[in-house]
Amino acid sequence: MSIEAIHDTLERLCNLLRVEAREAGAAEGLLPIQLEALHYLAQCNRYSDTLQGVSDFLGQTKGTVSKTLGVLESRQLIERHSDTEDRRVVHLKVTRAARRVLAKAIPARFLVQSLADAGTSRIDEITGLLREVLLDAQRARGSKSFGACRTCRFNQVKNAGHRCGLTGEALSHTDIGLICREHEYPAA
Repeated sequence: MSIEAIHDTLERLCNLLRVEAREAGAAEGLLPIQLEALHYLAQCNRYSDTLQGVSDFLGQTKGTVSKTLGVLESRQLIERHSDTEDRRVVHLKVTRAARRVLAKAIPARFLVQSLADAGTSRIDEITGLLREVLLDAQRARGSKSFGACRTCRFNQVKNAGHRCGLTGEALSHTDIGLICREHEYPAA
């Protein structure tokens, strides 16, 4: 397969994902960027659930993201909470209503079904290949990886517990499954 064929295939797949996301979001009265912000906030950790974290993840300016978050807050899909240690930091948390919206609006149902029909071993193989492509693309662009703590070079496992080597804080079992804007893959 040529580079052009790979590009065309990925472009078509991404376009299908965008179309499905637009349709799912529209059914909930949300613009694609609003749905993307909600989806990110539902899966990120306490170091990443800020205006800056959402801006970095979406690749948008803080002004654009601030407007998006204002809409989500007015619809009671997110709540703002001041950090207990640093009052200048505001954490953004999705509400139960947002989780219900996301459960109905998560795109790619066609893709998930297609992969499920292929069988578990194919899903693992395809997922592994896609992760490699993503990692290579992120490294080539110098982009943040936004990976889960469990795959981060800063994740330290001690006495059956986890600690962030960057912040020194303990990480719960839930924490290590969430994505972080400070994530870095271990050196290859």
